[in-house]
Amino acid sequence: MGAPTWQTVRPPNPPERARPMTSKRTASYLTSLLSSFAFMAFTAPTLAADDSTGSVEARHGIAMHGTPKYSQGFSHFDYVNPKAPKGGTLKMAVVANGFDSFNPFDIRGVAAAGISTYLYDTLMVSSDDEPFSAYGLIAKSIETPEDRSYVVFNLRDQARFHDGEPITAEDVKFSFEILTTEGHPFFRNYYADVAKVTVENPKRIRFDFKATTNRELPLILGQMPILPAHYWADHEFGDNGLTPPLGSGPYRIGKFEAGRSIAYERIEDYWAEDLAVRRGRFNFDRIRYDYYTDDTVALEAFKAGSFDFRVETSAKNWATAYSGEKFENGKIIAEAVDHQRPTGMQGFVFNTRREVFSDPRVRQALAYGFDFEWANKNLFYGQYTRTNSYFENSELASSGLPKARELELLEPFRDELPEDVFAEVYQPPATDGQKGVRANLRAALELLRDAGYAIENGTMVHQETGEAWRLKFCCSRRVSSG
Repeated sequence: MGAPTWQTVRPPNPPERARPMTSKRTASYLTSLLSSFAFMAFTAPTLAADDSTGSVEARHGIAMHGTPKYSQGFSHFDYVNPKAPKGGTLKMAVVANGFDSFNPFDIRGVAAAGISTYLYDTLMVSSDDEPFSAYGLIAKSIETPEDRSYVVFNLRDQARFHDGEPITAEDVKFSFEILTTEGHPFFRNYYADVAKVTVENPKRIRFDFKATTNRELPLILGQMPILPAHYWADHEFGDNGLTPPLGSGPYRIGKFEAGRSIAYERIEDYWAEDLAVRRGRFNFDRIRYDYYTDDTVALEAFKAGSFDFRVETSAKNWATAYSGEKFENGKIIAEAVDHQRPTGMQGFVFNTRREVFSDPRVRQALAYGFDFEWANKNLFYGQYTRTNSYFENSELASSGLPKARELELLEPFRDELPEDVFAEVYQPPATDGQKGVRANLRAALELLRDAGYAIENGTMVHQETGEAWRLKFCCSRRVSSG
């Protein structure tokens, strides 16, 4: 089932902070809006000669598919206020058991919230109003051929670390190497298709790829945070602890109390402030995170005014916890935010490698047995919608019968696919009629009989094997600290 629309709560205009521009997008987008947003302009496209592959055009941005929304020379992203005032303090909360590290790239320790966002710049940055497009930040342009077998990043001359040292191609190579050798194993896997890294000059670096169909890799490399080689030459990458490291981003680490709070201070002469990809962003002078070990305590602290902005993901909390005088007089504004981004899903996933789930009729029977309408009304306060696609709430969501290019892909497998794929638009079973769930349970029982099961002495048993029908549920919840 799909999650409800994002629900946010905030004071209408807290003192000592710049009031953010708001827009009906995702909660993650709103959070970044609060710390402000923007992007950048580039030099005119040039042609870069390459002896082995011919000439490839240097571009200001790249899209996963098609062309980027923002053209050469754009001034800022549409969803930011380029004239947003600077100043004030943004107070945020993190529900977690503290932090003991300022290194978010190492598997050891727990990094402080916000480090990656505020302390380090990347080669490129993604826009929040496109499926996946990236525009240069440290890189002024990107070159990649049609087959995306390699990528070249051309770096900006003005790109600087906080100590004033220029960001060079050697820093990019160092970042790649230390992340894939000493960093979290995630990076080793994420960049596994890179075959070779070549520094062609101080402001130009090339990544050649292995035989791969991963057309996303140039964009993935653009997300790489760039670390200062000269700083880490005198520091242990995995043993930096709570020593504030050198960064290049819009903020530096200010006051902190180990495990309890951390504040970031805005860089007054931030090198990228006037780039289109940064214009209108990062407006607060200070951003502070306070840590709470319990979400209920954090919620009460928010209502008491201890921090400024909260994203609510609990249907129960949204229905029951946001009431009282402060909500009635407008001191706290609660807003359900519509968005057009894939919603993800909550639900049960069948492990089809297990024999009990190998028969599709069994899986279909379980779908008939799930009373979504009852669960939504009684458990989730009617705030959820049924998920009909793995890409729900996006242009990639399934709709109608397959046609055109979809049929081209499906036709070679027609004999292996159920005829319903071509003839019937799928809808999950519903129980909102007068008969409720009873009709669906009858359908489920019939499917289980067709699959070889029958009820004996109150137990569902497979007629050939004599095995009782037993299911094991493993429940987990992913929790993010921000």
